[in-house]
Amino acid sequence: MSSVTQLMSLITAASMMVSGTLNAAAPQHDIDGPLFLANRQYTVSEAYAPADLEMSDVSGQVRRLRPAAAKALREMFDACKEETGVKLISISGYRSYETQEGIYARKLRSVKKNEAKAQEFVAPPGASEHQLGVAMDIGQKHKVNLEISFGKTEGAKWARENCWRFGFILRYDEPWEEITGYKYEPWHFRYVGKKYAKEIHKANVPLETWLISHRVEMLRELLSVDLSIPEEIPAEEPATPSDMAASPTDLKAAGSK
Repeated sequence: MSSVTQLMSLITAASMMVSGTLNAAAPQHDIDGPLFLANRQYTVSEAYAPADLEMSDVSGQVRRLRPAAAKALREMFDACKEETGVKLISISGYRSYETQEGIYARKLRSVKKNEAKAQEFVAPPGASEHQLGVAMDIGQKHKVNLEISFGKTEGAKWARENCWRFGFILRYDEPWEEITGYKYEPWHFRYVGKKYAKEIHKANVPLETWLISHRVEMLRELLSVDLSIPEEIPAEEPATPSDMAASPTDLKAAGSK
């Protein structure tokens, strides 16, 4: 391999490493990934709908989620029942853009078109995690309304402390209202996968804040990538006089068309 070819290979490899790390450092933009950030700043298009929705095998209504979230929800509900005797119930999983649009319109009417008031609890269409198919509003027997008082129930307390074991996070906690932009919702759980859920639970911060530190860590890894070129790149074998001399046949061929 020539020195130029080897150098170009190193540059190409380095470029791929940088590009891959940059993509990994911005998971909030990957709409099909577990960390996509949906809020009033990062919205989802009207046309978006997950292609792989399925019904979670749990009790309740609006049970459609993406497969990993649906499976994890069933495991979480089963564990809660086994460990506490409390039966959790699904209330609202996947919602289309159009469904969210209707919910938001009704909320606006109920607060006399005060958008700030409406958005304390209801996301505008395109800004809801429910459209991603990874969020579930939950309740328990005799407590199926989405009310703050749900947070005081045994099921809510258990879910808050244990949801990370199954890949979920409590998305809108009370101390985070200024960061998330939403009031406390003890019923809203978001699936991010077990690895990230454990980290976010341990950090005890909202997803918006955790994503910043996660990106910083990924960029640190990017800066530590070894892109150095070997001190010595083997040179090509020098051409010998015999290699440089053209045979009479070669000269004849070179002069013809």
